[in-house]
Amino acid sequence: MKAIMVMFDTLNRHMLSPYGGPDWIKTPNFERLAARTATFDNSYVGSMPCMPARRELHTGRYNFLHRSWGPLEPYDDSAIELLGEAGVYTHLVTDHQHYWEDGGGTYHPRYRSFELIRGQEGDPWKGEVKDPEGLSLEGLHPIARNMFRQDRVNRGYIRADDEFPQARTFAAGLEFLERNHREDRWFLQIETFDPHEPFYSPESFKKLYAHEYDGRLGDWPVYGPVTESAEDVAHMRCEYAALLAMCDHYLGKVLDAMDRLDLWKDTLLIVNTDHGFLLGEHDQWAKCVQPFYNEVAHTPLFVWDPRAGVRGERRQSLVQTIDLPATLLDFFGAKLPPDMQGKPLRRTIETDEPVREAALFGIHGGHVNATDGRYVYMRAAASGKNEPLYDYTLMPTHMRSRFHPAELTRLELAEPFSFTKNVKPLRIPAQTRGDLHAYGTLLFDVREDPRQLRPFRDPEIEARMIGLLLKLMRDNDAPVEQYERLGLTAK
Repeated sequence: MKAIMVMFDTLNRHMLSPYGGPDWIKTPNFERLAARTATFDNSYVGSMPCMPARRELHTGRYNFLHRSWGPLEPYDDSAIELLGEAGVYTHLVTDHQHYWEDGGGTYHPRYRSFELIRGQEGDPWKGEVKDPEGLSLEGLHPIARNMFRQDRVNRGYIRADDEFPQARTFAAGLEFLERNHREDRWFLQIETFDPHEPFYSPESFKKLYAHEYDGRLGDWPVYGPVTESAEDVAHMRCEYAALLAMCDHYLGKVLDAMDRLDLWKDTLLIVNTDHGFLLGEHDQWAKCVQPFYNEVAHTPLFVWDPRAGVRGERRQSLVQTIDLPATLLDFFGAKLPPDMQGKPLRRTIETDEPVREAALFGIHGGHVNATDGRYVYMRAAASGKNEPLYDYTLMPTHMRSRFHPAELTRLELAEPFSFTKNVKPLRIPAQTRGDLHAYGTLLFDVREDPRQLRPFRDPEIEARMIGLLLKLMRDNDAPVEQYERLGLTAK
């Protein structure tokens, strides 16, 4: 028994041909993948964005109601670690630089071995004191300024196609397969940061989407409302499509290896992502600034389970990231920890057996969302103050920094939650942002309005969706103040 996960970051479901993507974007290896797997039509994010999603990938629990971006907690059960304890060799190959920042440092050591590929985005990889020529950083936030500068430095060391971080990541993953394919009981996670922004790809892929453009927009959109022209938006979509073509190409190499090494007979294959990305839809760039529309929240997912033997079929059951660690543990016959909320997908793959009535998703301090597969209910904060809001953690780090002493002056010990194993976490007032709630509460019928262009009001449907949302929050042992923040009653 063996397992491979190919995980992309920011992979847009609506731009993939197996999901009815536009004709001008070609993803032949994703089509090939869909022909060999069960393709899930109702896969949703849980906790946003990158590392919160990866905490779910380890714990099988929602993260976003209790804390913001951060590491695994001391009381978290890691499915990867549990696989190791069950005699499964686990190996991670990734160029996702957030793993080696303050807010992600406890994830990759859970694997038996790991390879960290440098150079993506603003990864502090190559050191050059002198600023790159022709680089303008005026008007940028200090964090963005550092990232843009470092990215420009890094690109100076990425020239040939095989020098791109994604190429090196897949090369390392394929090397593991060649060396170990005859062995038993291993799990390989090939995880690339692409097609996350910046949409930097080799010219060989850019040529596939060559277009005339004389604007100033590069390949790295700024999060927030679109203020650029339609031509700028079209250009950015081409840049994304080129990087997506690169992802499709290297996915094909994994499929080639599975064919050549005869891995389909005993190897679980999961191809997934953490979330999508807005490329001008809803007049927005990116994610996290706006409610999580389908372009961000509704994700692609493909699974081949050799026990089920299901290939080329669609599955309608509602699934989430939290189900993937449960599926891995089940595949290797390892016991699921009692705190895990995700469900193994074996029966869903076999017969489309449902694993949940509704799904919860969101970001810490943002809308709390629920979907039953047809309706999506986005619950905003009751007031513009977006309070009360706290981080519950024993690992007080943000994405790229430790908590500042000023943030810790009002901390206190909280009572244990159901999943903290009788441990009292720190309770720290969280940074709040009112702009996350400027849209108000929204309700969509995604069957009739999949692009979510027409929010509507229906008291009966809204009451039912609130009931589902409250049940999911209670099941997650949500902090009591989250109900107050949303203007809901805990009972």
